[in-house]
Amino acid sequence: MRLLVLACLLFALGPHAASAQQSVTVFAAASLKNALDDVDTAFTRATGIAVTASYAASSALARQIEEGAPADVFASADLKWMDYVAQRKLIAPDSRTNLLGNRLVLIAPKDSRLDHVPIGPGFDIAKLAGDGRIAVADVKAVPAGLYAKAALTKLGAWAAAEPKLAQAENVRATLAFVARGETPVGIVYATDARIEPKVKVVGVFPADSHPPVVYPVAATASAKDKAATARYLAFLRTAAAKAIFETYGFSFLVKSTS
Repeated sequence: MRLLVLACLLFALGPHAASAQQSVTVFAAASLKNALDDVDTAFTRATGIAVTASYAASSALARQIEEGAPADVFASADLKWMDYVAQRKLIAPDSRTNLLGNRLVLIAPKDSRLDHVPIGPGFDIAKLAGDGRIAVADVKAVPAGLYAKAALTKLGAWAAAEPKLAQAENVRATLAFVARGETPVGIVYATDARIEPKVKVVGVFPADSHPPVVYPVAATASAKDKAATARYLAFLRTAAAKAIFETYGFSFLVKSTS
């Protein structure tokens, strides 16, 4: 009798009630947090499918997926770590899309005297830091750190900068160093600087000084609900998602859908 009542109730509530039982787990680069939280809210409102997001450095998330962590979607802040999981057959290749772009910027505390710093060949970030340190994400693994090292190397600033680096576990931790005034300068994404009122952008790294900042997304090979995961990835390409991402300063690299 109880099963009959439950079946009748589900029928009466329609497909939205059924979708409410579904969920998607997303592993996403730390720099996506604010924008993706808003996108996820919009997705759940539109579909009834719940989203659980876990944010960290792309390197850490890729290794967690490799170790069997239950993720349905991976959103990386660079191609390297998406390639890493792809080479281990941990994603569904046909689901992979280069979704977003970003810019690398130099930041300082809001009350810093630094401003309008020209960044080009001969750029001396070590001199800018003075007796302080330079906040960056881990330059050996975290995408923001890899981009920063590439830029400083290309501009001839790496040798002097390396001894002064204060390396963080992800780009949001880097942002926090500067926001708290623990370092006089730092290197983060433009979107990170945009959401932190205690910092200001004092310079923008030339686009040709480092590999393009690209955010690929893909379904994992072990996604538990492939239909819900496919709906989520499709939503990321919509005009509604595009508007949210662009509000936070990301560039949208795909043609949006309705």
